[in-house]
Amino acid sequence: MSMFLDTAKISVKAGKGGDGMVAFRREKYVPDGGPWGGDGGKGGSVVFQVDEGLRTLMDFRYNRKFKAQAGEKGMTKGMHGRGAQDLVIRVPQGTTVRDAETGKVLTDLVEHGQEFVVARGGRGGRGNIRFATPKNPAPEIAENGEPGEERELQLELKILADVGLVGFPSVGKSTLLSVVSAAKPKIGAYHFTTIVPNLGMVRTKSGDSFAMADLPGLIEGASQGVGLGTQFLRHIERTRVILHVIDMSASEGRDPYEDYLAINKELETYNLRLMERPQIIVANKMDMPEAEDNLALFKEQLAANYDEFDDLPQIFPISGIAHQGLDALLEATADLLAKTDEFLLYNEEEMLDEEAYYGFTEDQRPFDISRDDDAAWVLSGEKLERLFVMTNMERDESIMKFARQLRGMGVDEALRECGAKDGDTVRIGNFEFEFVD
Repeated sequence: MSMFLDTAKISVKAGKGGDGMVAFRREKYVPDGGPWGGDGGKGGSVVFQVDEGLRTLMDFRYNRKFKAQAGEKGMTKGMHGRGAQDLVIRVPQGTTVRDAETGKVLTDLVEHGQEFVVARGGRGGRGNIRFATPKNPAPEIAENGEPGEERELQLELKILADVGLVGFPSVGKSTLLSVVSAAKPKIGAYHFTTIVPNLGMVRTKSGDSFAMADLPGLIEGASQGVGLGTQFLRHIERTRVILHVIDMSASEGRDPYEDYLAINKELETYNLRLMERPQIIVANKMDMPEAEDNLALFKEQLAANYDEFDDLPQIFPISGIAHQGLDALLEATADLLAKTDEFLLYNEEEMLDEEAYYGFTEDQRPFDISRDDDAAWVLSGEKLERLFVMTNMERDESIMKFARQLRGMGVDEALRECGAKDGDTVRIGNFEFEFVD
């Protein structure tokens, strides 16, 4: 089984805040001791951190659920509960994090040590010391801790490489990478020898260096999932320069120019923006018979399909096995990289707004009203449900406070407008109460 994994779906849940405490000061010689219950501690957040030592998402194959610890409950003497530590999850460079429900991109993690909070821990509930007022100097009110964020996430690894090698299977991409870098990809005389991306550092004679990726071979229909399909294509998105490797000897019985058109068609179909990346055509296997004649014909066909105002791609004849023509190819690649900026992977429409992600929308309605099959009125909504979860239903004062909060949100009036009558059942989750008009 391959140890390389470049996609994973996981669920993360931040820690709940600790509950606030109801307590009173009861000491000898201290008459009428006031409230003394402290606040709960903050729940732990779930944080992604980039680790340049990782190369795969294999760690997420069997461990798909991550949960941070809850904060401690508040204590007497007004002491706060201890906040929980954040749960730090290490991911490789080049990991894109998407919200699994919306498909929107949350973040793109590319720098070593970069961090991103994917689920925020809940704040601790307030103890009764916080609710003391001149009118109510001894409140029996405390909040439960706020629940932590819970998310389903889709992770995609797109390897970090400056240069990507593309081409049909068995055109010599792995051989080329092995002779220009210290990488040792598996090489065999059969299709799809390379089933995972291989990365190598290349250094030219002039002292320039760059990362080159040998990516699994393409075939027609790859953009629709044929062959290795999109398992390969996602990794080309980060590259700035594409080396299009073509078997100029036609040893597989294919036409070199048709191969060139077919690969570009797959790149364009998968992501039109891939065609913005500059290409260098690598005419490989020039030590084979008929390669020179095929190259001459290829150049004629290429020129015939380009306008006179367009710049033709550079063509470098090489032999990976014989180590011929490699220096000129690498120098030209380094020069092209020097004048090619990084390409924007995601536009604003694909990115999820962080404020919307964490629920900070200004005009969001705080609740919704529906009706169950048993004629009960059902209240729902993130803000209302969060308020309900943080209410201590074991204390009468807390329940009365919750009722006042509902009235302040306009729930009573909205229920009347919907036709609710005195004595009707109102339900929030599993909690039921009677509507009093």
